[in-house]
Amino acid sequence: MSAATNDSRKRSKKRFVAGHSNSKRWKGSRELEVGMQGILITCNMNQRKCTAEALDLLNEYAEKLYGPEKLPDANGGSSEEEDVDVALKKEVAQLQACNTKQERRFQALESGANNVIFIKTQNMEPEKLIHQILTDLHTSKKKKSRVILRMLPVTGTCKAFQEDMVKYLTTFLEPWFKTPNCATYKIAFKARNSSHNKREEIIKSIAGIVGKLNPKNKVDLTNPELTIIVEVIKAVCCISVVKDYTLYRKYNVQEVVKEEEAKPNAAKPISDTTEEKPEEEVKEEEEQEEEEETTETEDKNVSQNNEEAENGGK
Repeated sequence: MSAATNDSRKRSKKRFVAGHSNSKRWKGSRELEVGMQGILITCNMNQRKCTAEALDLLNEYAEKLYGPEKLPDANGGSSEEEDVDVALKKEVAQLQACNTKQERRFQALESGANNVIFIKTQNMEPEKLIHQILTDLHTSKKKKSRVILRMLPVTGTCKAFQEDMVKYLTTFLEPWFKTPNCATYKIAFKARNSSHNKREEIIKSIAGIVGKLNPKNKVDLTNPELTIIVEVIKAVCCISVVKDYTLYRKYNVQEVVKEEEAKPNAAKPISDTTEEKPEEEVKEEEEQEEEEETTETEDKNVSQNNEEAENGGK
């Protein structure tokens, strides 16, 4: 009886360990990882509703840009006259397809931070899609979301360690900033659940890379042609280069639909123009403003140091 009990415990332990291992691997596949492209979306305390709104909005505009999503045909389209061997091969192919994970156009994943979701994209340019959404919202002034705050495209990801970021960005930034290309720019940096990187060093490193690619690249804190967005979440660094960042209110879908001439003392009732923001949303926006103001100051200092170095070397 003792031997039987021990065997039973061993089998149970093996099943438990195997199940735990599979669960861990499945969870990993549902999280933001290095190598992915997509969209970071910030929200206010309601991530489930934010995810639903984001998928609706993204699918609406993706169909306009790329056409309807093509899904696998479950029936296979076989006919009665079809050769038996051909039908058998098609059935085997369908079974194999069912056993492999089907990648959808958009897939919601855990980002690793509260009030932030990551939508993984397939076969599209996330920066082009988000710019189209913001352009339409800015023009129409039609509000299409209640809980989404900012939609930030992610066109590149790397490990969130300074040496990895510098190596990755040196190549990643070439299409926009390498000679003969040049532009005015600023850096929008934010880190969540990550404390191993020093902010000042990261900013200086990125500005140094841009300066080496083409000395004509200049910092513009007011209305830059391009904005380098760097969002660090845990051990993943999400990067993109976007245009119209200032015009489209830092890619905030709530702000971009507001009339630019609207003032606090305007004739319209407050309820028609703005909504009272919960404390958490106000706090997040204040933190974002504070961090970006700090980034802009650091960008300016780096630019001045670069100019002094150039003048000294002449």
